[in-house]
Amino acid sequence: MWVYILFVIGFIFLIKGADLLVEGASSIGRKFNISSLILGLTIVSFGTSLPELLVNIIASYNNNPEIGVGNILGSNIANILLILGVAALINPLPITKNTYFIEVPFSLTATLLVGFLANASLFGKTNDFLISQYDGFILIFFFILFMGYVYIVSKQKKSEFDSDEFKEMPMAKSVLLILIGMVGLFFGGQWVVDGAVQMARAMNMSEGFIGLTVIAIGTSLPELVTSAVAAFKKNTDIAVGNVVGSNIFNLLWILGISSIIKPIPYDVISNADIFMIIASSTALILAVVIGKKPIISRWEGLFFLIAYAWYITFLVERG
Repeated sequence: MWVYILFVIGFIFLIKGADLLVEGASSIGRKFNISSLILGLTIVSFGTSLPELLVNIIASYNNNPEIGVGNILGSNIANILLILGVAALINPLPITKNTYFIEVPFSLTATLLVGFLANASLFGKTNDFLISQYDGFILIFFFILFMGYVYIVSKQKKSEFDSDEFKEMPMAKSVLLILIGMVGLFFGGQWVVDGAVQMARAMNMSEGFIGLTVIAIGTSLPELVTSAVAAFKKNTDIAVGNVVGSNIFNLLWILGISSIIKPIPYDVISNADIFMIIASSTALILAVVIGKKPIISRWEGLFFLIAYAWYITFLVERG
């Protein structure tokens, strides 16, 4: 009974935690003249990726690798199709040139890297499909490269806060809001996932299916709420940067850490999910490049949501 009560409370924590996180990060952006896109790619992405990190570490220790892999792949698909779709419906999302020329392709490269390492089994036995500890170190290396890129860009880009809605607050208050927001997202996401898993297992769903759907959507709720709040406040750079940064964090940092803790067996059926991430990232780039302006419109956001509904239907049919 308590699991379901915490399930409801978790949603409240998620919504308020996301609001505090965006508010605190925005204030720091004003104070240090940091681009809101950079904040989305770092502070906000890390905070909203905490549930994925927790779930994967627990899955690694509890010998539930299907949940861990499904959580990452499912979350990344949800990030692009579900979260950007919802955010674009709230407010059309302008996309910067760096985002669709560098950051989204980097996320796409990270997806291909994970797929290659899992299928090639460079450091495992010939017939094993797994993400080994050595593969984990490779993923962490590419994550460090990405953080180096973020550092360089942060030195070049100036603050883009033009709205008086984002007040500059004392540093201590800003940091406190970010920490409280992260704690709210962390526990809120965990409670929502726990309740959802209980309900899913009561219906005899497989671990892989739970990872790709219930847990993936549950751990993506912080990104969903954070991006939706940011879009509503017209801080669209945080909405986009949060999603792109979170996808890179998931593939390189979280999957890398998880596999270093314990090698992750990989089911080749997950290649279809990797292909879906590739298709989603490509659709994101095309939506920006083909249009008259580099923007994800409400119609394109609706298309993303329809594509996500089709993907969930595909998962149900696949079992």
